Amino acid sequence: MTDSSLTPAALGLRGRVQALNALIGRLVPKDLVGLAARVFVAWVFFLSGQTKVEGFAIADSTWFLFEHEYALPIIPSALAAVMATIAEHVFSVLLIVGLFTRLSALALLGMTLVIQIFVYPNAWVTHGLWAASFLVLLAYGPGRLSLDRLLGLER
Repeated sequence: MTDSSLTPAALGLRGRVQALNALIGRLVPKDLVGLAARVFVAWVFFLSGQTKVEGFAIADSTWFLFEHEYALPIIPSALAAVMATIAEHVFSVLLIVGLFTRLSALALLGMTLVIQIFVYPNAWVTHGLWAASFLVLLAYGPGRLSLDRLLGLER
């Protein structure tokens, strides 16, 4: 084949789609994908954690919600309230800065599964979007724009 035979018209529909896919893949930096997957989902969890506290103490409303609306069959409500409040703050901040990213994504994915199964089983679309971000981070890592990369914890 000559160079002139590699024009989009000569490639056919399949070739055009492949060429377009390759172009898009070059235009979207993978490190930006990792950053977006970390920051946007982490922000959701961080804001949720903020609703659970007043200053540095767990809010009275949080204790009530975990006793009544968020009650889990296995974990006592007081322990669940503390664990969720700490997890939402700690793992969110770690995700945003990209430190211990895979561990943080795994922890928040586990929390998402608990919320989906035991608390809000009809919110699978929202939880699925969160899970997709966590799965991207588990599979591909945080990207170069992360402390994990800077500290040599990820290649």
